[in-house]
Amino acid sequence: MDNIYISYNFTVTPKEPGTEILIAELGFAGFESFVENEDGVVAYIQEKDWNEHILDDIYSLKSDEFTISYTKEVIEQTNWNSEWEKNFNPIQVDNLVSIRAPFHENPNLKYDIVIEPKMSFGTGHHETTHMMVQHLLKLDLTNKKVLDMGCGTGILAIFAEMKGAKPIDAIDIDSWCFENSIENLERNNCTHISVYEGDASLLINKKYDVIIANINRNILLNDIKTYANCLNDNGILLLSGFYNEDIPVIDAEVSKYDLKIDEIIERNNWVALKYLK
Repeated sequence: MDNIYISYNFTVTPKEPGTEILIAELGFAGFESFVENEDGVVAYIQEKDWNEHILDDIYSLKSDEFTISYTKEVIEQTNWNSEWEKNFNPIQVDNLVSIRAPFHENPNLKYDIVIEPKMSFGTGHHETTHMMVQHLLKLDLTNKKVLDMGCGTGILAIFAEMKGAKPIDAIDIDSWCFENSIENLERNNCTHISVYEGDASLLINKKYDVIIANINRNILLNDIKTYANCLNDNGILLLSGFYNEDIPVIDAEVSKYDLKIDEIIERNNWVALKYLK
């Protein structure tokens, strides 16, 4: 069954820090993707995760500090192409990596990743994608076994293969992401990536040298124990999808499993953490 999304277009005054606070609250409420614009943010949630009271506990909507108005729209699958094409801009990382759609011009950098997303993941998380690519750029991934958890469009798994990793598992709970990742693997001529639809329960008895998890804070906190158990000795865990102020709670959980923080990258208050086992 195809996924239907609901979008909320929020106009926020003052935009900062109102938009940042609103995005954090909406993330906790179950919204999974965000596209910031000049007036505020468009937030997306799957219809199956939505209910009519979804905004009842969003503090910033009631706060005297901000004036926030919004419109709501159901996004059918057939409309996604126009939605993401309006908002999806090509990404360049450190003048070495380009992440773009087929209709964008190839800037002829060292690595060129071409994706055609079917939904908004990849349009609203430029910061986290950018930082995870920066982490991966610094790693020797030759013949490393890699997991891309919450793979979305498959960007990070594809880049890992370009850097010599194999074999690679890419997992996402969303059926649309699962299908889209497979399409993008073919688009980038990848041959060492296996894509699975599911969650961390698929990781029983699996072992990896590098685990990439670019997901939201709550899922990470729930699954960190599983990731730690799946890491080989001297393995690397890369985490993103949360804000600078979330570092203490993330670090407290990861530290339970004898992983040590090695590097923090920050971009517009989003962070990506590198841990060593």
